[in-house]
Amino acid sequence: MSATPNAPAASPAPKTNRLGLPKADYEGAKSTLCLGCGHDVITKQIINAFYAMGVEPHKVAKFSGIGCSSKTPAYFLNRAWGFNGVHGRMPSAATGALVANPTLHGIGVSGDGDTASIGIGQFVHLVRRNLPLVYIIEDNGVYGLTKGQFSATADLGAKQKGGAINDFIPIDCCSLAIELGGTFVARSFSGDMKQLQTILEAAIAHRGTSVIDVISPCVTFNDHEGSTKSYKYSKEHETPVHEIGFVPFFEETLAEIPAGDTKDVSFPDGSQLRFRGVGRDYDPTDRERALKAIHESHARQEILTGILYVDPSKKDLSALLGTTGEPLTNLPLDALRPSRQALDEIMESLR
Repeated sequence: MSATPNAPAASPAPKTNRLGLPKADYEGAKSTLCLGCGHDVITKQIINAFYAMGVEPHKVAKFSGIGCSSKTPAYFLNRAWGFNGVHGRMPSAATGALVANPTLHGIGVSGDGDTASIGIGQFVHLVRRNLPLVYIIEDNGVYGLTKGQFSATADLGAKQKGGAINDFIPIDCCSLAIELGGTFVARSFSGDMKQLQTILEAAIAHRGTSVIDVISPCVTFNDHEGSTKSYKYSKEHETPVHEIGFVPFFEETLAEIPAGDTKDVSFPDGSQLRFRGVGRDYDPTDRERALKAIHESHARQEILTGILYVDPSKKDLSALLGTTGEPLTNLPLDALRPSRQALDEIMESLR
């Protein structure tokens, strides 16, 4: 008798997260950005963070404006809801959607032009209202879609690819966010993937606006000698203010960061952050010291990275407004429409 050929080995089942979902469920379309763009690294870490946190993709709402950065929501969480707004107006769309349906996890991806120039007014009010939204600024210091002009975050003295020097003081989105009462403010670098993923996981757990400014080099227009947002410059000048350990509410042990010279911050859902110093005295819960450290870093040409300030105790916008925790579409008409008596009382109170 002839030997029976061996049957092909079965493919191993894909690894899944706590919901039983494979990472493929958190991916999106293939990127059309330039090869090596820092934005694609951020996209990868967003996928990793939502997968690790076990967030159901269909319970995520993605928002963006205009710019290279605003294309990136197409590249992650293809089962999520999405809205691409006009230039600088993403916060308005996000505010309406997340107030109407507070059960959604909101993530907005913007750029330094979309946020710090045409969208600066909307950014200001988004932060001061503490909308529960992960707000990522993919910061490369230039307008990549319109051939590399300086943006409002370009550093003083930075050199353009064509040789022009920036003479204007930059807007630091992190210090601005802290001044406005921001409750979670971080800076990272797309080349520091481990730190970035930890920050993103903590931002997903935070109930409020999480502003994450990520230095994300533009390989086409701002990765040359003289740029202060190139890969080379960022690697040489990145200065982490601490090591970060994060444990979501569904895990029990704080890995990697042992107790000792550390500071712990607890979130209302039971998640926990642990900070360990790396040679400098830095307290991420001290607003004034955080601002001072950021201001001093500019003089030393440091790029401070880490969670620069966090205060999980402040109420988010829905809590401040006293709105229901249910999506408005689930409420009956009598709960949405005030009665004649209620309207009369309102009008009388305005006399």
